Amino acid sequence: MKKEDKSIIIKMIGDTLQQYSCVYLTQTAGLDAEKTSALRRACNKDGIKMLCVKNTLLKKAFEASEIDYSGLYDLLHGETTLLLSNTGNAPAKLIKNFRDKNDTLPMLKGAYVEESVYVGEEQLETLANIKSKSELIGDIIALLQSPAKNVVSALTSGGSKLHGILETLSNK
Repeated sequence: MKKEDKSIIIKMIGDTLQQYSCVYLTQTAGLDAEKTSALRRACNKDGIKMLCVKNTLLKKAFEASEIDYSGLYDLLHGETTLLLSNTGNAPAKLIKNFRDKNDTLPMLKGAYVEESVYVGEEQLETLANIKSKSELIGDIIALLQSPAKNVVSALTSGGSKLHGILETLSNK
């Protein structure tokens, strides 16, 4: 491959990385064509971009990025497949669900999620249990609504009691 072609590919990888806040490095070598296609379909369905890249080109794209991906450099060996998402736990959940239906692949090499680096297969459970930004916002809204609902409930129940007492007194 010519140097100009490599620089174009590095720029394309870098531009793609800028669009996503979460980068997962996985190993999919060993999946047959049918399972690889199933993984690609699952990624597309969940809004996850899947890329197979050369490690040297990926490292150069990491180095050219404004984000510090240096914690992932040691993981760039063997076959590497990128799973890119803007939801921190989506790729981890996808990997877990895919494994339940198939086998032990894809393997998690590491991930960069919300400015944190996770290295190793044992981090998959941790990553899958991280709440996404929208889930956290939903929890906060539910917590904020709870006291307001209690106040409204107390006021309406008190009002109906008062109305019932007044109605009973007027009937007497």
